[in-house]
Amino acid sequence: MGGQIAFQGELGAYGHQACIEARPTLTPLPCATFEDAIEAVRKGEADLGMIAVENSTYGRVADVHHLLPDSGLHIVDETFVRVHVNLLGIKGAPLAGVTEAHGHVVILPQAAGFLRAHNIRGVVSTDNARAAREVAQAGDPARAALASELAASIYGLDILARHIEDQQNNTTRFIVMAREPDYKRRGKFGMMTSFVFRVRNIPAALYKAMGGFATNGVNMTKLESYMVGGQFTATQFFAEIEGHPDDRNVALALEELDYFTDMIKLMGVYPAAPRRHDRAS
Repeated sequence: MGGQIAFQGELGAYGHQACIEARPTLTPLPCATFEDAIEAVRKGEADLGMIAVENSTYGRVADVHHLLPDSGLHIVDETFVRVHVNLLGIKGAPLAGVTEAHGHVVILPQAAGFLRAHNIRGVVSTDNARAAREVAQAGDPARAALASELAASIYGLDILARHIEDQQNNTTRFIVMAREPDYKRRGKFGMMTSFVFRVRNIPAALYKAMGGFATNGVNMTKLESYMVGGQFTATQFFAEIEGHPDDRNVALALEELDYFTDMIKLMGVYPAAPRRHDRAS
């Protein structure tokens, strides 16, 4: 039975592509911001939310980790999207006539080599799919957009140059969020557990808290810190580990973590994506 899956961006964005690849039976719901996408799920306007959390080239997506703990939602899945950058122009526009390419501030440097080689000026846009839509509306053969092939098909643009990214492994990781958690064991490549925590104000608290994962053989794939409420003294951590909370070694590690923290919040239990397995091999 079909429902909706919310994502940040306009139709044709890489988040839209992630929705199609990971949840093809659901209808993608474009949202202006990550907050809007989360709110759509929270209000029941969408069944799931597709939220970008990190890029292999640029690291974590700004502000997303601040939103997750207070979202009231749970991580139920993850997916990796290979980000191919394409130069899109209006129908019949020659590549040689393009003088400017519009794209998000993150995507412009990804194609810096190509733009420089073709003497094309990069122009910042708030969204890659929006850039494609605006290029189509302008009808100017000198203007192009850096966006997905999906955006080209949606807005009726020609692909003037395909896969022009400088980094050939550019990948964005998305998490799928839902109103209810799903703790069932599923997937072919094991389970992942995500949580946030704050350490107690005692000497070497973080070091001691991490010790339980090492002694119990739990692989921690991510540990990121960020300030809470703009206070340098209030640091919160976002962590991801391999395994399920019911695994004996994971349970022991979390029990030890609890002793050295004044807050732990489970964010989600979900199957490791096949591409995570590929990237590890």
